[in-house]
Amino acid sequence: MPDTFTIAALYKFVHLADYRALQPVLLRVCQDNDIRGTLLLAEEGINGTVAGTSGSIERLFRFFRRQPQLADMDYKLSYSAEVPFHRIRVKLRKEIVSLGVPGISPLTGSAIRVDPGDWNRLISDPGTLLVDTRNHYEYRIGTFKDALSPGTTNFREFPEYVRTRLAPRKHKKIALFCTGGIRCEKAGAYMLGQGFENVWQLNGGILKYLEEVDRDDSLWRGECFVFDGRVSVDHDLEEGRYEQCFACRRPVSGQDMRSPDYRRGVSCSHCISETTASQRAAFSERQRQVELAEQRNEKHIGARM
Repeated sequence: MPDTFTIAALYKFVHLADYRALQPVLLRVCQDNDIRGTLLLAEEGINGTVAGTSGSIERLFRFFRRQPQLADMDYKLSYSAEVPFHRIRVKLRKEIVSLGVPGISPLTGSAIRVDPGDWNRLISDPGTLLVDTRNHYEYRIGTFKDALSPGTTNFREFPEYVRTRLAPRKHKKIALFCTGGIRCEKAGAYMLGQGFENVWQLNGGILKYLEEVDRDDSLWRGECFVFDGRVSVDHDLEEGRYEQCFACRRPVSGQDMRSPDYRRGVSCSHCISETTASQRAAFSERQRQVELAEQRNEKHIGARM
């Protein structure tokens, strides 16, 4: 395989009473193995994406397998010629994915998991309402055929979408999906708590579906946004054609970059009205420093690797 580095997207909902004590230990394991990325720890579990050599990632999962609560971690692997992160961070959080509703836990009730091989049959049923639990900028560059977008800018807005647009008596059969499975798992738990009875989720998320379902049989359209330097991946899980706007972190296409509102590292047509002149001036200076570092064959912290 020509690609050098392994990227692991992982999560697990599990009661971690000692998550604070786990933080320095896990950080040291990653540092000792030159693993980069971000891991989130909370009492409800672990979530994150990290990258390193195949040997480094294997040693990390060997560490997880020695922890009884994390031994059966959910994860997806992909590959890249470059490391898509600059540093390793292990952060403590109230939630490993922020829904903002206290007391919601997949540990006490979650949607029915549907494996990728059975997903097409479920979402092709005309009685199924297919909901993309991701944000609108993720939905914009790729989603499943006939999927609805909640139009959210962050996951904390999802409960409002459910409250105002969905109803248990009207929507009898709902299928949820997200990038790796974690958001739809928590969204499913929330919806069950709101009285929805028949809720399914794509097991392993979009990334697992793209890995297991042949392109000829696929109902996926477009590319999948990922939260690392690749920005997006195509159906073969290869790096996609999108770049990322530094100012708003949204994906930008070739057409977006031809817009007069696009300035590399400064603004794009999606955020030009959201930032002030002083902010854009600061972004412009930062971009100048990035380009100077590139000319000197150095890496600027924060630049895409």
